[in-house]
Amino acid sequence: MTLPTINPTTTKAWEALQSHYETIKKTHLKDLFKQHPDRATALSIEWKDFYVDYSKNRIDETTKKLLLDLAREVKLDEAIQHYFDGNTINETENRAVLHTALRTPSTHQITIDGKNIISEVTSVKEKIKSFSHQVISGNLKGYTGKNFTDIVNIGIGGSDLGPAMITESLGYYKNHLNLHFISNVDGDHVHQNLKNLNPETTLFVVVSKTFSTQETISNATTARNWFTKNAPKEAVGNHFVAVSSNISNVTNFGIAEENIFPLWDWVGGRFSLWSAVGLSICLSIGYENFEALLAGAYEMDEHFKNTPFEENIPVILGMLSIWYNNFFNVESEAIIPYSQYLHRLPAYLQQGIMESNGKSIDRNGNSINYQTGTIIWGEPGTNAQHAFFQLIHQGTKLIPVEFIGFKHSLFGDQDHQNKLMANFFAQTEALMNGKTQEEVLQELNAINTSEKTLKKLVPFKVFAGNKPTTTILIDTLTPKSLGALVSMYEQRIFVQGIIWNIFSYDQWGVELGKQLASTILSEINSHEVKEHDSSTNALLQRYLKKSE
Repeated sequence: MTLPTINPTTTKAWEALQSHYETIKKTHLKDLFKQHPDRATALSIEWKDFYVDYSKNRIDETTKKLLLDLAREVKLDEAIQHYFDGNTINETENRAVLHTALRTPSTHQITIDGKNIISEVTSVKEKIKSFSHQVISGNLKGYTGKNFTDIVNIGIGGSDLGPAMITESLGYYKNHLNLHFISNVDGDHVHQNLKNLNPETTLFVVVSKTFSTQETISNATTARNWFTKNAPKEAVGNHFVAVSSNISNVTNFGIAEENIFPLWDWVGGRFSLWSAVGLSICLSIGYENFEALLAGAYEMDEHFKNTPFEENIPVILGMLSIWYNNFFNVESEAIIPYSQYLHRLPAYLQQGIMESNGKSIDRNGNSINYQTGTIIWGEPGTNAQHAFFQLIHQGTKLIPVEFIGFKHSLFGDQDHQNKLMANFFAQTEALMNGKTQEEVLQELNAINTSEKTLKKLVPFKVFAGNKPTTTILIDTLTPKSLGALVSMYEQRIFVQGIIWNIFSYDQWGVELGKQLASTILSEINSHEVKEHDSSTNALLQRYLKKSE
């Protein structure tokens, strides 16, 4: 075993946390602030252009100490070292986990099997840089000599969510090229995207490590068929490039070997946007901005690797999540970016967090009898306030919320920015303080509310408060700050996986459905339904009858 294999519930720190939880579980955040006026300073971290305020969480200094004791007792520090050294920490797939190497400067060295992988990474970056510059500048053209106007990224999972999220988030930095993303095997999705495109000016980027993923290859084949209805088959080489490690499958599809951008098995799909999977990012915002994205991620990596736990942002955030998940029995966490640019971030983090840590077998191969994983959800503020914040404020569920905001707007409209950020700050204060019955009465009496109406309304207007929030305030949304933000969440995933004693970087849970789908597809195509449960049989028969 490369990683420590300690069941967290057997540690002294876990036992101490359980006891401590009983003493603090009903303590109101308002009381914690009264008891410690300097709480906001003590429970916040300032790092570069990030300010992380976690003082509105249901913890005190003892909680923080015990959580970090737990991190040390399960040997998180040792695990971090194995992770960055390139050891085989994805043991069930016999792989290292080195997406961090993709943003490591070319002057560094990381060795796997006697080979410096940084030189390979640098070589691929140079290829990405050259290709993206040629397309953006118009030096590389379509088969009729016209400049490319549209880029279509075809992938699924991390091959779609990562590039899509980054290009949306950095829309302010976008160039003249139009980006489109095709992921779902739903035929309506691919045909809707294709119908308004011009084959003479469209470049397709097909992203699949194995070049055998059903959704991606089906969509790529449909795109190729659409393209060759209007263009000669030999023009496929001008208009299709691939990000893959399977050269034979790619060349059999019709893409020239020089148009293949390689991947490595030590890069997991949901952490791959930093690699050639980010080619569509480069085409959208330019290679220099892509490099800034990588630089921000690298700086956060270094912060995570080298900073004491007490001031380590991913460690603190990861341990707070452990606290709520395993002691308060919280099922979900909301992530609310107060920037419309970041509207895809919650969906991206859903995959990263839930696919990584949704595990029920520990690193010893034993069934787990404690909670792992967290359900992640969210939408941008202020839209979210008019959607599901009612549940967070007055519902029966405890839902910790992370607020992400920026001091400066990109277009410089200060009036809008002030209104946006007023809501940003007000929501964390409202969730913490709530509104007491006395405050409601005072408010209603001020508008001369009748006694009868008072009795009826008061219970409905009371807010319990004591709802935990973490505030991440960043100076400006730039490629560099976005890179740091995404890396922060990646490292938080790692922290939680180590604490829970699970393997975060395999994903066997997505395989079973794929296998069954392959079997059922052959039955649909042959119209011969074999033996399933009565529900599946009835559904298949109904589908086949309808399609006849």
